[in-house]
Amino acid sequence: MTLQIRVIAPDKIVWDADAEEIILPSSTGQLGILTGHIPLLTALDIGVMRVRINKEWKPIILLGGFAEVNNNIVTILVNGAETISEINVEEAKNNLQEATNSLTQAQTNKEKIEATQLIRKAKAKVQAANVLNN
Repeated sequence: MTLQIRVIAPDKIVWDADAEEIILPSSTGQLGILTGHIPLLTALDIGVMRVRINKEWKPIILLGGFAEVNNNIVTILVNGAETISEINVEEAKNNLQEATNSLTQAQTNKEKIEATQLIRKAKAKVQAANVLNN
């Protein structure tokens, strides 16, 4: 038995496939979903969604949204998403460092919020790179 997973962004369907397991970046922490999971509605944070297909993990970066689980169907509505086939770990780490530097130099609340979002996205890319490389 498998989960039917569909990730929908405002401009496209990012993912539409069956999987054995999914780990979501919920707003309260990592949330694992297997077949037979009880109905659930949860908010999602910026982070890496991991999908297991044929014992292999595939990372997808989610930029916040909501997920609904019902009858082995997982519907995920997101603000944005990036599918990852290959990430340069060094580049991801450099982006994280640049975002961290932006936060330390931010002076207005708007600049701090934007820098914080960049840090969260960069951390998600580093995490996705680690999933791919393990």
